[in-house]
Amino acid sequence: MPLFVVRNDITKMKVDAIVNAANQSLLGGGGVDGAIHRAAGPKLLAECRTLGGCRTGDAKITGGYDLPCRYVIHTVGPIWRGGMWGEKRLMTSCYRTSLELAESRGCGSVAFPLISAGAYGYPKEKAFAVAADAIQRFLTEHDMTVYLVVFDSDAFQISGKRFADIAAYIDDHYVDLHTDRIRESQRAVFARMECSSPMDHPCPTGPAPKQSLADMLCAIDESFSQMLLRKIDERGMKDSDCYKKANIDRKLFSKIRSDVHYKPSKPTVIAFAIALELTLRETKEMLMKAGFALSHSNKFDIIIEYFIANGNYNIYEINEALFAFDQNLLGG
Repeated sequence: MPLFVVRNDITKMKVDAIVNAANQSLLGGGGVDGAIHRAAGPKLLAECRTLGGCRTGDAKITGGYDLPCRYVIHTVGPIWRGGMWGEKRLMTSCYRTSLELAESRGCGSVAFPLISAGAYGYPKEKAFAVAADAIQRFLTEHDMTVYLVVFDSDAFQISGKRFADIAAYIDDHYVDLHTDRIRESQRAVFARMECSSPMDHPCPTGPAPKQSLADMLCAIDESFSQMLLRKIDERGMKDSDCYKKANIDRKLFSKIRSDVHYKPSKPTVIAFAIALELTLRETKEMLMKAGFALSHSNKFDIIIEYFIANGNYNIYEINEALFAFDQNLLGG
């Protein structure tokens, strides 16, 4: 099952369980903790009083009460002290323990906030990297839909250097910044196409032989589904390895496998291209099979091209960048 990054209020997520970034007392606090307690009502606090607190890196579970979820999983994230005091290990434990607790209660969907990235001072970029890695590792072995919920676009940011690199790449390739050059190219193409009659530009090799529609349909090209399955075999991957690496739901992959003419969305095609670590040329070919293309008039496409050109096929880092530039995410 995939990991989704969504912009929402976690108290409104209709999932089996939401995760609360709690303090060790479990008696409520500020930020996400306070918002969850307010939305759940006083019965949540009453149950929390019976739990005896919670250690950093551990998790405990309660009912959801007035929230639209069955359970609230309370986990205590580490306070950032420079990264030399086991913060990453404790943060990883928060996600893993919470997911294991959710699974033990039969939860099929869980929503997390970005733990410790608020008052506890964990750098947002590092907090997201730990979250994505821990959740991804769990999902390779378990079927569950996981949401990483952020309240607004400032909830986390990619590193300043990467943001600047991507922004510069967009500036260098974005079509709006090269309007004059593109118009010149278009005018040249149109000039070559214009002619008053076929005799103005006789073809030295003669006219191409005509084909019937039936002949053309018989010569139809490989479909997206066929190319995807061929590439999986060529890479020596298992189907499950591919769709999990692509952050794609197993049910969606089953539809693609069973329907040779399946029409995927553009983000789905690119997610598989990333999972297969296709070159830019191969990615464009796979997109073409599904009726799409990469365009320098589209920031989403340029960001994808940037990561492929730099050999970075980490779908969670790509989604982090897409989120920072307010673009659609891959997978799901």
